[in-house]
Amino acid sequence: MKSGFVSIVGRPNVGKSTLINKIVGEKIAIVSDKQGTTRSLIQGVYTDKDTQIILIDTPGIHKPLHKLGNKLNSQAYYSTYDADALVLVMDATEKLGKGDAFVIDKMKSLEKPVILALNKIDRMTNEQILKKIDVVKDIYNFSDIVPISAETGDNVSRLIEVISKYLTDTVKYFPDEEVTSEPIEKRLTEIVREKVLELTDEEVPHSVHCVLSDITEDDKTINVYVDIIVDRDALKKIIIGKKGLMLKEIGMKARKDMELLLKKQVYLELYVKTLKKWRDKEKYLNELGFNEY
Repeated sequence: MKSGFVSIVGRPNVGKSTLINKIVGEKIAIVSDKQGTTRSLIQGVYTDKDTQIILIDTPGIHKPLHKLGNKLNSQAYYSTYDADALVLVMDATEKLGKGDAFVIDKMKSLEKPVILALNKIDRMTNEQILKKIDVVKDIYNFSDIVPISAETGDNVSRLIEVISKYLTDTVKYFPDEEVTSEPIEKRLTEIVREKVLELTDEEVPHSVHCVLSDITEDDKTINVYVDIIVDRDALKKIIIGKKGLMLKEIGMKARKDMELLLKKQVYLELYVKTLKKWRDKEKYLNELGFNEY
């Protein structure tokens, strides 16, 4: 068996988490159309009879605006050091911009195979795809270029074949049935954050973090208690909503996903708390688990 670690990198909101979910066949990383959705290194595991690929989903690499941004970039860079190969995901429907150039510049110092995954080809004609490949092949010496759709799964099997060429280990790290190394507690808090991203306006998501304060279980129910952290009282009011209706909807949607994950009835209680300017305060960032590598 061939095995190895592959880091999935790219600027924010290009489909990295959607791609990992598609490859492993299960939703292990939250997704949304808001930038900055992924905030930690998430391991997905793909296994077939010949191959095991440990995929590292990374925060989008970007020019940071606060200390949290520095720590997220640090996590993304750290994930590349021991990887056998990198998969750089780009949105093929968009023109190459400063964000793409920034990410590619960071890749140049790494002596690793870099596979370019041109995502969202389901929104393009064959002619447009070929033109895009012609443009990107000259911006960097990519080991391979694979056009894909993470959403529909188009050509993802080809991407898996290409990744397999660069694996260097022969160790089976995880059992066949395991698709992620993420602790269940982390997955529960991320479900809540996903619903906040889904239901609130653009200004809210960047300021939100979710923390599991407690989890208990009895014969019939798993009881989950989650703190939703924001950096301003005004955002707290938005998340709670008029007469608590927004918080109630967040809770209802999150609870349904938790029950699908846990295969058991869930009682979910949410609390919204303000930690002013938490994204720029080292003390809070460390307490909330944002480590810089």
